[in-house]
Amino acid sequence: MKWTTACPDWERRIVARESLIPFGPLFPKEAAEALAIFDQLRMVDAPGSPTMGEVSRQWVRDYVGAIFGAYSHEEGRRLISESLLLVAKKNGKSIDAAAIMLTALTRNWRMSGEFTILAPTIEIANNSFWPARDMVRADEELSDLYQVQDNIRTIKHRTTDATLKVVAADSDTVGGKKSIGVLVDELWLFGKQPNAENMLREACGGLAARPEGFVIYLSTQSDSPPAGVFASKLAYARGVRDGRIDDPAFLPVLYEFPEAMVKDRTHRNPVNFYITNPNLGASVDEAFLLRELRKAEESGEESMRGFLAKHLNVEIGLALRSDRWVGADFWEAGATAGLTLDALLERSEVVVVGIDGGGLDDLLGLCVQGRERETRQWLTWHHAWAHRIVLQRHKDIADRLTDFANDGDLTIVDLPGQDVAEVCDIVGRIRERGLLPAKQAIGVDAAGIGDIVDELTTPARGITLEQIVAISQGWKLNGAIKTTERKLAGGEMVHGGSRFMNWVTGNARVVAQGNAISITKQASGSAKIDPLMATFDATSLMALNPDATAPQLLFF
Repeated sequence: MKWTTACPDWERRIVARESLIPFGPLFPKEAAEALAIFDQLRMVDAPGSPTMGEVSRQWVRDYVGAIFGAYSHEEGRRLISESLLLVAKKNGKSIDAAAIMLTALTRNWRMSGEFTILAPTIEIANNSFWPARDMVRADEELSDLYQVQDNIRTIKHRTTDATLKVVAADSDTVGGKKSIGVLVDELWLFGKQPNAENMLREACGGLAARPEGFVIYLSTQSDSPPAGVFASKLAYARGVRDGRIDDPAFLPVLYEFPEAMVKDRTHRNPVNFYITNPNLGASVDEAFLLRELRKAEESGEESMRGFLAKHLNVEIGLALRSDRWVGADFWEAGATAGLTLDALLERSEVVVVGIDGGGLDDLLGLCVQGRERETRQWLTWHHAWAHRIVLQRHKDIADRLTDFANDGDLTIVDLPGQDVAEVCDIVGRIRERGLLPAKQAIGVDAAGIGDIVDELTTPARGITLEQIVAISQGWKLNGAIKTTERKLAGGEMVHGGSRFMNWVTGNARVVAQGNAISITKQASGSAKIDPLMATFDATSLMALNPDATAPQLLFF
């Protein structure tokens, strides 16, 4: 049997209110029998306690049919075993989770089987358990079939001894699980937990010996830039949906706006709210959304981003706070696709370099800044290096740093000196192309490590002391900060748009010092800003309107 879960025309489908599942149930009889159970379960907290069949819209029934309709009775195997459903807040995820898992428990044939709903907190776990408990108690047949144990949030099948357990996940509760079916609720919150990926791997480990098993991830968008296991699962799901990744066993159902709508801001038009709210007019009240939109507009961009993330499922690129650097408001708009280091060097008439950080407990940040021929636009490229000890000492950001390393924007090093050598290699490439100014070409933190200066000025590197400038930090960096802001706001400075620099820029916190402002690592806490500080160092030099040296002649 051949099928694909890719949905490359999803943008057209979602705007046209069509199904995001591009195929019918692989085994229609299995889907029909599961839906017959699902449809009879009652939503007790709704007026009149209607059945799921009476209140569930077609998109929910399509999803349930795809999950249960992927089970091959002859093989005893589920052909679609993993899924991610991403939908805006209040579209019924927890109720659907309870009904799906209760249906799975009822359809199960394995004696003493285990089904698990994992939630990041006790409160969220209860949001899934209570509807499942009430569904059992509202039906006489189910009350006879199941024993409900409130104290341990467990529902037990009286004949097969199979159980559905709802737990707040941690390493102790998921260790050694042999679950047939696992539903992970609010995946975005797991993305904020250190070692969540290993914990989920442990929780889903039982599927290796249970081919009929499945794992379903449910989530809204995160209230901060996606991180950790949520970021990786979302990226994978998008790859499958778009056809870049061939994995017919993974079903992505992602209710998000087409990129063009986000760029032209039509996603903020209430007439388009249905796109990420398939339950609009049912479990989602349109009047409530309109009121929340007006409140967010009055409160400012930070509040608006929170509204867009939770109620419209719009991914946050930068985490903006009230004490943020004002340049962060213009950072995302300055992204230019394809601005690699090679592209920058090819397009630039002169290049300066900013370097910041480099301690063992810190990042070593690099900014390469070029002035483009003809347009004179400032092009910036960033990279950073982190010693592995940073991952151990700052577990709150370890998953994020690993994500950025996987993106190629951060290098994890094991030995001191590797980072310095690689920075100097990049500076050497720029020098060989004749793009460095003869003086004031490389700006470094005045309090930075001397190893970089020592390495750059070796005979092999060929950099002179006249080309290296110690850039004063604190309030003395005020001019470079303001210049960077103005260049970004005017579209005169562009960058590659990496997730890494979105995170770094969102970390920057402004401190007033008299009539000036400063951005310091102390104000930003454990969140790293070294590559942004390197950008200010480079801007200090580019603002001097430098000229490049003559091209170097290389002899071999």
